[in-house]
Amino acid sequence: MSQKSGMIVRQNDARVLHAFGEEVRILLDGEGTGGKLTMWTEITPPGGGPPPHHHVNEDEAFHVLEGRVAFLSGGEWHEVAPGGAAFMPRGVVHTFKNVGDQPSRMLISTTPSGFEKFFARCVEEFAKVGGPDMSRIIEIGVEHGIHFVLE
Repeated sequence: MSQKSGMIVRQNDARVLHAFGEEVRILLDGEGTGGKLTMWTEITPPGGGPPPHHHVNEDEAFHVLEGRVAFLSGGEWHEVAPGGAAFMPRGVVHTFKNVGDQPSRMLISTTPSGFEKFFARCVEEFAKVGGPDMSRIIEIGVEHGIHFVLE
C-alpha cells in the first residue's frame, strides 16, 4: 500500500515473530511506512527481556500496556506501570525486563524503520535445533546497527 493512501493493519493481520523469548506482532513496517517507522506489540514472559544494547540508526519508544516492566537507562533501572512510556534515543545503552509474575505487553516503535528486518533474521536463528548461535545473533545485530553490550 502506498504512503499516499495510508496503511491499515488489523490485529489479526499482523506478522507474528518469535525470538529472544518474545512474541512480536509487527503492525507497521518499513515497507508500508516508506521507511519512516516500525511499530509492534511485544509480549514478554516474566523475567524476560533483551540483553543490554544500543541502536545506531533508530530511536525507540515504548508504551507499557500490561504488566510490570523495568527499563535500564543511564545505568539505572526504572519501573514503568501500564499507561507509562519510555524513550530511548539512538546511541543510549538500554534494555527492559518484565519484573512481574505475568506476561507483559508493550506497544513499541522505532524511527526510522528497520528493526523488523533485524528481528526477522533473529527468528531464523532462534528456530534452529539446539537454539541460536549467540555469536551469530551479535553479528546480525551489528549488520543492522544494533550493538549488544556484553558483560
